[in-house]
Amino acid sequence: MNLFRKKDVGKSHAGLNRHLRMWDLIVLGIGAMVGTGIFTITGTAAATLAGPALIVSIVIAAFCVGLSALFFAEFASRIPATGGAYSYLYAIFGEFPAWIAGWLTVMEFMTAVSGVASGWAAYFKGLLANGGIHLPAALNGTFNPTAGNYVDLLPILVMVLVTALVLHNAKFVLRFNSILVILKFSALALFVLVGMFHLNPANWANFAPYGFGEIYGGQTGIMAGASLMFFAFLGFESISMAVDEIQEPQKNIPRGIVLSLMITTVLYILVTLVLTGMVPFSQLNVDDAVAYALRQVGASWAGTYVSLVAIFTLITVCISMTFALSRMIYSLARDGLLPSMMRELDPKTKVPKNATILAGIAAAIAGGVFPLASIASFLNICTLAYLIMLAFALLKLRKEHGAPGPGEFKTPLVPVLPILSIVVCLSFMTQYSLGTWIAFGLALLIGTVLYFSYGYQHSEENKQEA
Repeated sequence: MNLFRKKDVGKSHAGLNRHLRMWDLIVLGIGAMVGTGIFTITGTAAATLAGPALIVSIVIAAFCVGLSALFFAEFASRIPATGGAYSYLYAIFGEFPAWIAGWLTVMEFMTAVSGVASGWAAYFKGLLANGGIHLPAALNGTFNPTAGNYVDLLPILVMVLVTALVLHNAKFVLRFNSILVILKFSALALFVLVGMFHLNPANWANFAPYGFGEIYGGQTGIMAGASLMFFAFLGFESISMAVDEIQEPQKNIPRGIVLSLMITTVLYILVTLVLTGMVPFSQLNVDDAVAYALRQVGASWAGTYVSLVAIFTLITVCISMTFALSRMIYSLARDGLLPSMMRELDPKTKVPKNATILAGIAAAIAGGVFPLASIASFLNICTLAYLIMLAFALLKLRKEHGAPGPGEFKTPLVPVLPILSIVVCLSFMTQYSLGTWIAFGLALLIGTVLYFSYGYQHSEENKQEA
């Protein structure tokens, strides 16, 4: 049994048009990152983990993301293949490690979609509540019988809508990316401008109520806040994945990554600073924190605008993520690691319909049953795990194939940065609760069982060996 058989992803390019410029990459990166995290998770993280010191957590999370983004950039220039970390690890470590990375990516996308759906539902419910409309308790929250909640209906309904749209055509979402980025900026800029007139410096007096926390194993504090706010930066890998469509990728990929991360980080710091200055951090444990804060200071009109923008932008992010999830499932099935029915294409639309339906059902169940904070933690731990694998893969790539050649992006300070990334990612992973680790372990167990019961024998590489 050869668990480490490698797939030759080659150096061939797809022949795509290199039309993406620097500005396009910055917009792409910001558009992918600015979404559910800043609109929803920020309040929870401030209230329960870090307090106003969440701005420090954001800087630490951005640093961690920045390291991994550099690795993506080098792999994207040296191994120009679709599939992201899955394809890179297939070429470097072999099939089983690649499958684990691919499976964790599926978990990441699935929980990301459900997280976006939950965030959308939170803002929609906030908008309804502002108009005096409330859903029945049984259908208005994730499973919590003591509070009378059994299922959150709205995330399920939005996933039904999103799945139907993706089955027909989801590519149109990309055309509106620049407009959506402008809308997001307008909503957050309005929040900052209005909020500046309602700041109470006393709200910052207890700047770090939970302390710095522990480097390893902490449950609260700045480090725990950083581990959760990592969620707000996910999507950065979209820049490096567009390598075949980028003008001068060896120059523009790292610049696009750095600039989009810097802009996003500054935006997050400003929003968090104003948010914790407007309302005492202890009151921010709500899923629609940005709109909630505006309503608390009497600026309901601004809160309504933020809610409307969040509703519009989050549902389009949900569509694009569902699109990506279905294509990831399709890629695994195409390589024989998942059942062949998952790679069946609709004869008319050429959409992988079964993969899309599976993605929609899984995300609907997760969004309807599990709280947003739990979804974010599980998403983060899955992502951090395969980012650690990616850092090890970069070390092996350099050892076996040397430094990048002319025209290829070079990650600086190797092996220092990959080792540092591994340390930081492990630190983040230890901040999560036992429940998150149990869920992560079960996901790995299910993925391993799937591989040995189906994937290994049906793999396209296995067929070639036979």
